[in-house]
Amino acid sequence: MNFHHIGIATSNIQETLSKLKKYFNIIDVSKIVYDANQNANLCMVTLENNVKIELISGKIVDNILKKRQYLYHTCYSVDDIDKTINNLIDDGAFLVREPKEAILFNNKKVAFLMWDLGLIELLGEN
Repeated sequence: MNFHHIGIATSNIQETLSKLKKYFNIIDVSKIVYDANQNANLCMVTLENNVKIELISGKIVDNILKKRQYLYHTCYSVDDIDKTINNLIDDGAFLVREPKEAILFNNKKVAFLMWDLGLIELLGEN
């Protein structure tokens, strides 16, 4: 597993982008896309040091925003998403959302699991 990005919940992607631009050197911002499979609006921001921040808005994050929680997930890229899911489940994780194609990642599959590290997203590279 390799670190890929952190996911930040927001009620307004444009407002959050404006705040990020005040404090970080941003080298790339994707288009804001709606992903029906994830039921969310998404945008990927790449910082000068190549750290990536995914901004997520929509019903999927409404409950955590009510709690004023903004860090949503940490994403790791993996070579074999199914094998990694099985290994993590064997280690005590549980599957929150089964693998689905993600528009923001060129239809590569993503899955979400709750684990000792909190909510993690796996991004399949295969």
